[in-house]
Amino acid sequence: MLIVLIVACEVAFWVLLTAGLSVRYLLRRRRLGGLLLLAVPLVDLVLLVASVADLRDGGQAGLAHGLAAAYLGFTVAFGHDMVRWADVRFAHRFAGGPPPERRKLYGRERARYEWRAWGKGMLGWAVACGLLLAGVAFVGDLDRSAALLEWAGRLTFVMVIWLVFWPVACTVFPTRAPQDAATRDSSLSGGPPR
Repeated sequence: MLIVLIVACEVAFWVLLTAGLSVRYLLRRRRLGGLLLLAVPLVDLVLLVASVADLRDGGQAGLAHGLAAAYLGFTVAFGHDMVRWADVRFAHRFAGGPPPERRKLYGRERARYEWRAWGKGMLGWAVACGLLLAGVAFVGDLDRSAALLEWAGRLTFVMVIWLVFWPVACTVFPTRAPQDAATRDSSLSGGPPR
């Protein structure tokens, strides 16, 4: 049942996001659209309450509880960016806003981007692991909550893999811009290619 709720929360996130942006840009009701966008985090609150209620009622912690904690953690870390990403595209498409930036990143700029993204991922990891450990403490029984500790280990493993193959790799082995892109960027910025 909790996995169905997680899927429903993901669907509700996108429905509320689309509704908020539609009201903001298509109906030109900025305040009402803003209120709908503010309701997006309430979806996460519903999931958190449902997870706690299931554990409180004697439920065995499992895949759904770990997935719920991961979902909540990474929504906290990346939810605002997702809303901003959608807002820019929606404003461009329906309200004459500026086009979204589409340039590719290379070298140090790419490494900085990857470190920032990984840092946000670490925020999501910290929130998720905090929720998982709070679940272990709330249940008070390691047999019933062992799956939560396993999830913390899985998330840690994912963050280490992410660290090695993206921020560290981009720092140690920086990508170079293709010659035509470097020339084009330098002519736009007025400086030498990087």
